[in-house]
Amino acid sequence: MQQIRIFRTALIPDELRLARYLKAPELGPRVLFFSGGTALNPLSRELVRYTHNSIHLVTPLDSGGSSAKLREAFRMPAVGDLRSRLMALADQSVKGNPEVRELFAHRLPKSAAPEELRHSLERLVSGRDTLVRRIPDPMRKIVRNYLRIFQEKMPEGFDLRGASIGNLILTAGYLTSQRRIDSVVFLFSKLAEVRGVVRPTMNRYLHLVAELENGETIVGQHLLTGKETPPIISRIKRVYISSGDPGGEPVRVAIREKVRNLIRQADLICFPMGSFYSSLIANLLPDGVGQAIAENDCPKVYVPNTGTDPEQFGMTLADNTAALLHYLRRGCVDDPPVERLLNLVLLDSRDECYAQPVDVAALRRLGVDVLRTSLTGDDQACSQTTALDGDRVVRVLLSLV
Repeated sequence: MQQIRIFRTALIPDELRLARYLKAPELGPRVLFFSGGTALNPLSRELVRYTHNSIHLVTPLDSGGSSAKLREAFRMPAVGDLRSRLMALADQSVKGNPEVRELFAHRLPKSAAPEELRHSLERLVSGRDTLVRRIPDPMRKIVRNYLRIFQEKMPEGFDLRGASIGNLILTAGYLTSQRRIDSVVFLFSKLAEVRGVVRPTMNRYLHLVAELENGETIVGQHLLTGKETPPIISRIKRVYISSGDPGGEPVRVAIREKVRNLIRQADLICFPMGSFYSSLIANLLPDGVGQAIAENDCPKVYVPNTGTDPEQFGMTLADNTAALLHYLRRGCVDDPPVERLLNLVLLDSRDECYAQPVDVAALRRLGVDVLRTSLTGDDQACSQTTALDGDRVVRVLLSLV
């Protein structure tokens, strides 16, 4: 087999190409996203209209909320972001899928008493709760079975306040699949007609650690995002993976061959918007990620956040891009040129949409090109709280494939 590199001129947007994808999304391109959080879910729901072959590599390091309780109780990877992305990609035209999505998104009350919460779980297990009754068989039986398994394996005194039902179901699947998260993700992907591939970058109980420039060390992804604790007030110096034990040193973990192959086979690789360190960079930390990216000749595109991201404290847009290249290079066996790791930064046409300073010349000095186009909508005022339009971003990315 011979390989050659072919360069082409891309139309943005390429209406003919996009029309073909809309007509036959089952034959659509393999666009790969490194992301973990909910920022990409609106885009994912638009994406399934164009392709059923997208790839989503999700970090399992979430250490806050319902995921934290499950991680500590069962010493397992976080499943919350996996659950969220699976539901975002599920085909909502399939009978029962809207009801499954509603159940998976449901959370038990945060203020209820323990006895009341256990009674609520029992109603779900027995099928008496409306959320379960509305789901058609055989999915209803499968859901009830996994909820029963979780109920049986739940430790004495487990805190069910705010528990995501979808997380409980995936946890039960994980525990009954020899602690192989891929097995349960594959099962629910088939049952819910998920239009894409969702995989965790690693299957380990690990934590994200950040060292700040003021000398502080933060252990736990949830302490960086500014959602459960006050935002950080010093710039992040470096991040790494650790066991989470007191004084824990960096842990080296390699991606599995199946993840490596997904990266190598992608038609386009996107480093999308979302929490910069805990969602994007965390996915690049395992050994082998950067090397697999460098070995793929497809276009590689960075889509920065528009709004304020607490994790980017003290950083410019050029700083973000330089940090992205730094962590990509750390995962390579040699020192590949920039074009093997990142080709393009995709920006809205208006600077005022970004909370960070935008310096296009500084980006180009890093060796990457810049594409500016309307990503937020021409007819609306732009501010630092304006979100990117998922369909517009999808249309640009697919035109670049």
